[in-house]
Amino acid sequence: MSGDGNKVSFSEREALFYHETIRPGKIEIVASKPMATQRDLSLAYSPGVAAPVEAIARDPANAAKYTARSNLVAVISNGTAILGLGNLGALASKPVMEGKAVLFKRFADVDSIDIELASEDPQALIEAIAMMEPSFGGINLEDIKAPECFIIEQALRERMKIPVMHDDQHGTAIIAAAGLINACHLTGRKLDEVKVVVNGAGASALACTALIKSMGVRHDNVTVCDTKGVIYRGRENVDQFKSAHAIETTDRTLAEALKGADIFLGLSAKGAVTQDMVKNMAPKPIIFAMANPDPEISPPDVKAVRPDAIIATGRSDYPNQVNNVLGFPFIFRGALDVQATAINEEMKIAAAEAIAALARERVPEEVAAAYGTNHQFGTEYIIPAPFDPRLIERVSSAVAKAAMDSGVAQKPIEDFDAYRAQLKARLNPTTSVLTQVFEELKRNPKRVVFAEAEEEIVLRAAIQYRDFGYGTPVLVGRTQAVLDKLIELGVDDPHSYEIENSANSVRVPEMVDYLYKRLQRRGYRERDVRRTVNQDRNVFGALLVALGHADAMITGLTRPFAQSMREVQLVLDHKPGQVPFGIHLMIGKDYTVFLADTTINERPTAQELAHIAKETAAVARRLGHEPRVAFLSFSTFGNPSGKWLEPIREAVAILDAENPGFEYEGEMAPDAALNPRVMANYPFNRLSQPANILIMPGLQSANISAKLLRELGGNATIGPMLIGMEKPVQIAPMTSIVPDVLQLAVLAAAGVVG
Repeated sequence: MSGDGNKVSFSEREALFYHETIRPGKIEIVASKPMATQRDLSLAYSPGVAAPVEAIARDPANAAKYTARSNLVAVISNGTAILGLGNLGALASKPVMEGKAVLFKRFADVDSIDIELASEDPQALIEAIAMMEPSFGGINLEDIKAPECFIIEQALRERMKIPVMHDDQHGTAIIAAAGLINACHLTGRKLDEVKVVVNGAGASALACTALIKSMGVRHDNVTVCDTKGVIYRGRENVDQFKSAHAIETTDRTLAEALKGADIFLGLSAKGAVTQDMVKNMAPKPIIFAMANPDPEISPPDVKAVRPDAIIATGRSDYPNQVNNVLGFPFIFRGALDVQATAINEEMKIAAAEAIAALARERVPEEVAAAYGTNHQFGTEYIIPAPFDPRLIERVSSAVAKAAMDSGVAQKPIEDFDAYRAQLKARLNPTTSVLTQVFEELKRNPKRVVFAEAEEEIVLRAAIQYRDFGYGTPVLVGRTQAVLDKLIELGVDDPHSYEIENSANSVRVPEMVDYLYKRLQRRGYRERDVRRTVNQDRNVFGALLVALGHADAMITGLTRPFAQSMREVQLVLDHKPGQVPFGIHLMIGKDYTVFLADTTINERPTAQELAHIAKETAAVARRLGHEPRVAFLSFSTFGNPSGKWLEPIREAVAILDAENPGFEYEGEMAPDAALNPRVMANYPFNRLSQPANILIMPGLQSANISAKLLRELGGNATIGPMLIGMEKPVQIAPMTSIVPDVLQLAVLAAAGVVG
């Protein structure tokens, strides 16, 4: 039950659970400078803070030098148009605004503060927001209803000398314009010749209309419709924002306007367009049905009557998604970096053209590999994938240059090659590739065994695995206990889940026969095998995978790693010629470090160390990194010396003989592998940059280091990830939370690790 006594669905319950666990909400403030000593505090506040105060008072431009303002955006709403939920008030909009702040950080490394203002008076909002100019480098307006949003944005753009953008208007317009550029390119159309029909006259629709006109579409060739029909000259009861797009026409309905039209831009409601309307459009029609959550007409319905159409929607389950996240983070990134005084039409057009150009380029191999498909420019790929890591470099630099060319940049960029390199370095490729892996699994769903399904954390992860479209969770546990837990968690259809109970499964005879043949010469009698299959969830789960009833398995929360590993190995072997081992990922804002082996091999031989290095390098590449391997030790190139150095040195020699195709070096202490200043003391060092793969010399140091870093790093750690088994199996730590279990399940199912 929810706090107000209303019953909620499982998906609602999980969303609420997500927002309240660890710490409430989705954002926190983290200091960017040391705060450990009295000296630190004296510099951060009184008396040291007086120096930058006086410097800014002398020259306001110093605010960008001494404060976070130049990378800080306010995400502001009054909650009058929250998503598709309507006017629910300022406080109710806070989860959405926090989410927008997270997207700014995730995609463009822009810091954001959400601000919810309890007023529906445009003038009061204008005054309140305008007074915030000293605090922020930019203003992102969000979820403010029309027509007030037009009034507020225009007034703020006139009064404030920082970028102001209402993303509901311009974000959608920019991405739609990018898709429109490419759709016209594919169909041989010119913007100044096309006939366009826009259905919807709210913030997004009118912004789309204004932008395409700025790009060359003729005013009289655009017909805008609202709920009452065509907006024509002389129509009564039309506000100034709609009347700006009125034209001379005899058309009065959407159906009439669409006859012979080249392009349909829909930002209205489900079902607004019929198949008959689509039939009457021009050859090779371009249909952007962008209503959410359901488009004006579905792509299958369009294709049924017009197979020559190019279609885009706002949904991720159809090709050509018009997604604002392709635009707003990178537009503000570029605007902030040149300290622009506005986001003008030139900058919006530059963003649209950059996004369109990116879709026409060949998709890099690492991006294609992560998605599992090679996107190629064409009718079903006119808009780049939202998680293409090239977006920050291409769009932000295009926006920055447009700001400079149009005269609104206060801090012009002198070296664009260096700037593009800086943009690429802002983001960790691991996060982008992981997101792509999750998206690819939706397209190729897999069956995953959740071996401890009576545990709430495991069961939540399993339900999310299904709800997010990754595939089918196979729940191992006592049937009634699992059903009761599903009901307790608010699942509406518990009996639709596949539950495997080892006590009465019809698969047990097959399993016993398979496992007895495997273990009969290892001291196991048939009744021992039967008891193990009936009673051990890890053995039973592993057998489901071994016999082809599932694709992968996740376990570990109820037993130590070593015990779970022993039970899994009763059923599954390691891959031929390989050594099983574990990897922990330590993920920072702009770096990832892989630690191996952290779970299995107590004192690896030289051959095993070399093998672990090569396999970890392969995983790193699949996660978007160029491997740089350091074989760690207490010694750096013989100082100090010791008896445990020979296996490390021999492992390096083995790689020397094999020429594995990646950088490696050792033996070396962690500071020599990770700290550029220490690395500089060894000019013969073969690593071009700090290592991103650390091969540990033994299990004690490896496991201690991984667990210590996990406790200190918290959410910045993934793993251990089990590598080298003949089937994808992952053993999560006993301390795992729901996202940990889900993430390992997805990585196993997608074949990224294992």
